[in-house]
Amino acid sequence: MCWLSWTRWLIAITLCLSIGNGYVAALDVGGKAYYLMDPYSGRVFLEQSGDEAFPVASISKLMTLVLVLEAVERGEIRLDDLVIASPFAASKRGSRIWLEAGEQLALGELIYAIAVGSANDAAVAVAEFMAGSETNFVDRMNARASELGLDGTFFKNSTGLPEEDGSNTMSAQNVAALVQHAMGVPHLMEYVSTYEYTMRPNTTKIPVLWNGNKLLRRYYGVDGMKTGFTTEAGYCIAATAERENFRLIAVTLGHKSEEERESAARALLDYGFRKYQSLQLYSEKDVVGTFECPTGTPRMVDVVLPSDFLVTVERGKELDLTTVIHLDSEFVLPIREGQIVGTITAFYGEEVVGASPLTVSQTVQKLGFPTLVLRLWEAMAQAIF
Repeated sequence: MCWLSWTRWLIAITLCLSIGNGYVAALDVGGKAYYLMDPYSGRVFLEQSGDEAFPVASISKLMTLVLVLEAVERGEIRLDDLVIASPFAASKRGSRIWLEAGEQLALGELIYAIAVGSANDAAVAVAEFMAGSETNFVDRMNARASELGLDGTFFKNSTGLPEEDGSNTMSAQNVAALVQHAMGVPHLMEYVSTYEYTMRPNTTKIPVLWNGNKLLRRYYGVDGMKTGFTTEAGYCIAATAERENFRLIAVTLGHKSEEERESAARALLDYGFRKYQSLQLYSEKDVVGTFECPTGTPRMVDVVLPSDFLVTVERGKELDLTTVIHLDSEFVLPIREGQIVGTITAFYGEEVVGASPLTVSQTVQKLGFPTLVLRLWEAMAQAIF
């Protein structure tokens, strides 16, 4: 049994922030719904109709990318695997890379086609490659959505194209949550942050793809995620941007034009960056407690932050923050260096403004039986004398 023998369980921190305000009190950005959040703390800054499900067009392809790259990470498929385009995949219209039935392309190249060019034919080809059919793949999409808690989401295909019986639907909140998850999927950000990509680089070099997320070049800090458009869904975007260690996710759905969509995303991001800032409470490797393991060696080990602990605070306000540490109740030795043993959470009142995992500073091995007996004997002797 191991436990935290000392820690600053409650730490009150007073922060006097003198940076002035300059933000708008409310936003009228058009569209059907929007959502602005901090992905690290989970704080929601703005929302309108955030829980209502709407068609999201090619934003759906974020789930396609998540499933593919998670499978790559698990070693089930490889980026250099060859994918053979079926007649069904080649028949897809809208955004496409002009796949021909029987054509073979590397999986990694098709991922670029999906992430950068939003290619419908590539999305179907990858879905069939992974699951045998697009229908089977869509079952996986919906299952993954359920696992991620995306209750306002339902997929009918891997592309976002409208079907006779409806379209893929998500709430703005669910889109933001999917972006939040996708940011942690290995290599996904590399794909969605790519602005230009040339298909078939060793042969025809056709087509050259340009990312529909023009904010990648037009808004400082934007490095993902995905746009979408159909007549039913209107113009939609999920964007994420980072400035000075402060990241935002902005989602806005159902706009009348590409220009209105971009203007709405800009307004949301401007609001977040002007009104809020990131503040560092602890540095990487700062000690916040001591972990005691009577059956381990060493017996005492420091509990540390694996990386800088940042919180999101409002500019121009004096804040009283409280941090609370929670450690998992039981561990099986050995506990490896860097292993997560708990969390530290910062609160402003009852609102979470930041959270971070906690790790141990070195490996704790299980004591051998003779050493364990000796340690118990020493403890008994100290208790008696």
